[in-house]
Amino acid sequence: MTKTVPVLYLVGALMLCAAPALAQNTNDNTPYFRVGPPEESVQPASTAAPAMSPVKAIILGAVEGITEYLPVSSTGHLLVAQRLLGLDKTAESRGASDAYAICIQLGAILAVFVISFRRIKQMVVGIAGRDPQGLKMAANLVVAFVPAAAIGLLFEDRVKQYLYDPLHIAIAWVVGGLFILVAMRKRGSDGGLSTEQLTWQKALIIGIAQAIALWPGVSRSLVTMAGGMLLGLSVASAVEFSFLLGLVTLGAGTLYELARRGHEIISAFGWLSPAIGMLVAAVTAFLAVKWMISYLSKNSPQVFGWYRIVLGVFVFALMFRGYV
Repeated sequence: MTKTVPVLYLVGALMLCAAPALAQNTNDNTPYFRVGPPEESVQPASTAAPAMSPVKAIILGAVEGITEYLPVSSTGHLLVAQRLLGLDKTAESRGASDAYAICIQLGAILAVFVISFRRIKQMVVGIAGRDPQGLKMAANLVVAFVPAAAIGLLFEDRVKQYLYDPLHIAIAWVVGGLFILVAMRKRGSDGGLSTEQLTWQKALIIGIAQAIALWPGVSRSLVTMAGGMLLGLSVASAVEFSFLLGLVTLGAGTLYELARRGHEIISAFGWLSPAIGMLVAAVTAFLAVKWMISYLSKNSPQVFGWYRIVLGVFVFALMFRGYV
């Protein structure tokens, strides 16, 4: 249990680094956390967009990198952190912040690409017709990717309109935490199927589960790992498949968002600070993933459940105190 303290407490500390922005915001009687469609409380685009300083970029990069592959929802953390840092007070910066919350994933993607390079190479060789297991793995990832991609394209705007606020994020954090405590008691030493034994039907079920993570706070890592474990994969195999599926899903989402709204990010925040954030995300994601692999090889994911519940209650407390 003590080994979990440095990583999870670091996330909380990074979030609290933005607390002065929250306190400053209360002076103008404007709720900093919003409930409901974003458009209701965003200031007109004519207001000057707040700059993203290197310090803010480092905080966001660290929050993203540490939480992206942990079952705690990086999107939920980033959305709350952005509001605490004052990066969404205008229509321009609101859109840029939402886009950057996706594009900053590039750093975490690169980190896991390095960690999973052996598997990626196996799949490339498989696609070339020289490794049947690699080909099967690649096919399973494609099957698992399709549901979230299709649902995301169809309902992206609806999800952002109704679920991208701290109330729904906090609800998802608490419910997901309770789910971990009740349903995910399996330890890394327990047996189960290997990644090579995963069938395309089970891969499809994991992919459908991944679509639930379009709701910020749910966590893509949580639902894909839980789906794999409940379908009989060992903890190590469920974690590995979750990582690999994340490379495909997050990679596609990041490239799509960069092509569609990359100019908004540059216009609102420049290029240096966002680049710093991505670099920090890459380094912290590498360290967080290596830690999680080691931790889950010997322990159950219960600590993440408690962390999610505490964080959700914290956001509820902020709402009760009138910050929403």
